[in-house]
Amino acid sequence: MKAKLILLIVVTVLATACKDKEAEKKIAALEARLSELEGKKNGPVLSQTPQPSVPDVKPEGPLPAIQFETTDHDFGTITEGEKVIYTYKFKNTGEAPLIIQEAKGSCGCTASDWTKAPIPVGGEGYVKAEFDSNGKPNVQNKTVTVTANTWPKQTVLKFKAMVTPKVSANGPTK
Repeated sequence: MKAKLILLIVVTVLATACKDKEAEKKIAALEARLSELEGKKNGPVLSQTPQPSVPDVKPEGPLPAIQFETTDHDFGTITEGEKVIYTYKFKNTGEAPLIIQEAKGSCGCTASDWTKAPIPVGGEGYVKAEFDSNGKPNVQNKTVTVTANTWPKQTVLKFKAMVTPKVSANGPTK
């Protein structure tokens, strides 16, 4: 049983790695084309071959599926300078181990942490979002984009807060 699980994890990682190599090839081709265009900026560009968009194709075989308890959170009203944390909990409802590759905040004021180990089928994990409201008065709407070996690859988590500006002896600061 354990050997099958390890084999499934290895196959999943290899399948994900192949997709990353394809993406790397596309990025390299676009960078080469950009360099070519930048090299000709003194003269006219005679023709530009449009790059066909490659539609995302759902991978075949058993896949993990990520199901969050909620994808939205409201911190309510907080005071500027306050740091708040929310933990989004999820379950792997798919048919293969779930691996979170990245959880990236929409700005420097969000710091994410997540379950790093593969989550087995039926297992649970978390994505933690921290919001530092220092220098961020008024209504704030932020996101954390979770990239995993699921279909689709990305899930967007949202949170909001009403940040009351700091009050000093001279009144609210700007």
